[in-house]
Amino acid sequence: MEVANGTPASAPAANGEREDPGGFKLKFCTVCASNQNRSMEAHLRLSQAHYPVISFGTGSLVRLPGPTITQPNVYQFNKVSYDAMYKELHEKDPRLYTANGLLNMLGRNRQVKWGPERWQDWQIGIPRTEHASDRGSEGTEGGVVDIVFTCEERCWDAVIDDLLNRGSPLNRPVHVINVDIKDNHEEASIGGRGILDLADSLNNAAKEERESMGATAFDMATAASRASFDERVPEIIGEWQERWPNLPATWTLAWF
Repeated sequence: MEVANGTPASAPAANGEREDPGGFKLKFCTVCASNQNRSMEAHLRLSQAHYPVISFGTGSLVRLPGPTITQPNVYQFNKVSYDAMYKELHEKDPRLYTANGLLNMLGRNRQVKWGPERWQDWQIGIPRTEHASDRGSEGTEGGVVDIVFTCEERCWDAVIDDLLNRGSPLNRPVHVINVDIKDNHEEASIGGRGILDLADSLNNAAKEERESMGATAFDMATAASRASFDERVPEIIGEWQERWPNLPATWTLAWF
């Protein structure tokens, strides 16, 4: 159990699943460069805690390590499944891709959703009916989220720039929080636990403000109805940062 980097809110079952407490839940999104390692670890952790969650990558292509640094395995977003990637790499060099953890990662990913999605291609506010089999899909059918977690500063920049370019057509507030996580399997696991801890803190605050504001108004997710929650977010992140000092965080309030 991590001491310097926080502790989980409740002990998960042997398979990682947490008991579902029911009630209101914020909707989350996790983002890294290729929607493979860091965002998918966090996606899995959040879904095991029964949060609504979706995930994306911000890169132009999906890039995975190859036999040398100049020979990556490159795939297109939205077109190649995790299962197809797994089978291709297993056929190419099962020893190499087992040793470097790629087959284990892809094996996990294909149990979470079909394949990597690109943030810039996401049609915000459009129903995600074709993703019903994804882990964490329940609650995200409307195509919007409350919190976006990015896992690297360049991904945070890409998300913010994209939201600005979209022009806020829904006029809906969304918190974009970067949790800086090194792109390796061990750090992704630690980062996933940290993101879940922060999600729990944010959700607890949201439930309190929803009860105070009234469910109908809060669930409209307008600037006015979410103002009391939005004002609490920086303090929540500050308290979380003390528990997870090795996961530097950056935050901004943006708009869908």
